[in-house]
Amino acid sequence: MSAIIEQAMQRAQAGTAGPAEPAAPQTIEPVAQSAPLSVRLLREDGADRARWDAFVQACPEATFFHRAGWQRVIEEAFGHRTWFLLAERDGQIEGVLPLAQIKSRLFGHSLIALPFCVYGGVAAGTGEARTALDTEALQLARSLNVGHLEYRNYAPAHPNDPAWLGKDLYVTFRKEISGDDEANMNAIPRKQRAMVRKGIKLGLTGEVDEHVDRFFTAYASSVHRLGTPVFSKKYFRLLKEEFCDDCEVRVIVQGEGTEKRLIAAVLSFFFRDEVLPYYGGGMPVARDVAGNDFMYWNLMQASAAKGYRLFDFGRSKRGTGAYDFKKNWGFVAQPLPYEYRLIVSQDLPDVNPLNPKYRLFIKLWQKLPLPLANALGPYIVKDLG
Repeated sequence: MSAIIEQAMQRAQAGTAGPAEPAAPQTIEPVAQSAPLSVRLLREDGADRARWDAFVQACPEATFFHRAGWQRVIEEAFGHRTWFLLAERDGQIEGVLPLAQIKSRLFGHSLIALPFCVYGGVAAGTGEARTALDTEALQLARSLNVGHLEYRNYAPAHPNDPAWLGKDLYVTFRKEISGDDEANMNAIPRKQRAMVRKGIKLGLTGEVDEHVDRFFTAYASSVHRLGTPVFSKKYFRLLKEEFCDDCEVRVIVQGEGTEKRLIAAVLSFFFRDEVLPYYGGGMPVARDVAGNDFMYWNLMQASAAKGYRLFDFGRSKRGTGAYDFKKNWGFVAQPLPYEYRLIVSQDLPDVNPLNPKYRLFIKLWQKLPLPLANALGPYIVKDLG
């Protein structure tokens, strides 16, 4: 058993999510080619987390979902154990791999990089670091006796290794935007552009909130109509607290003063030059006033004005309404080559609403009173990952 796994087991027995005694920050020195590469857990001290995030910011393979803050969010919002691994040489990080364990009677036992995130897997600057992190993750998966190890890659990581299996289920939608509103509007296909203009004509406007209350109201209403369990409000509060200005809550309203009414809302992430609308939803009236259509335009417009140049519409499953909606904006689907390494399981996981065995659950969930669905949802969704 590796030192990292032993350390993690000791942490779990001690009842804490982090190491007992954080090490002192190290001075970063130039990398010596002959220095050995080592893999260890991310420490809880601020300096170690800052070094991790600096590497993520600079590494081309890394995404917003590789940031160190996800460790706190996943542990505190869902209670899952995490292992944030980093490979370093002489104090300089060469690769990172954030992992979290989900152990559920309903949905199985897995080790994922990273649950609740659309991108993940190893982000490394060297092949040696990638191999070392892969090796450590496999050792950890076997020691935990999980069903499978999952990497949510944006690009293939093991294209020629038959031990890593894939699924053609998820795609992402990403597109460049410019600083010119007219150019961005004209890039939207005609029918979808008409829906955006409808929202504009009906007087919809966008507001940025520092809290998640109005967002949660719109989001919870929307997912309930879809038959999907809701995340807890605590989860969204943690996202806002942890990522601060890189996590925006944008609310769409109609009217002013006492006549103002909530139409829709979206929670977005910002990373480098990208904006990622991640969670969103609308009130029942949103369909009548093109609320969701206007919402994404309003976000695109505001983000472009701040200098962001890539709009990431996020992950969707093939054959869903979300997939069709994003295509209608002129975005081209890009396959997501997620990879799975079976450890104990004999089959690939199939936890998604398109699975026929979940359709009855969806229909029953839609019939629950909204307050009851909001109370029960977090206990179910925390294990979906």
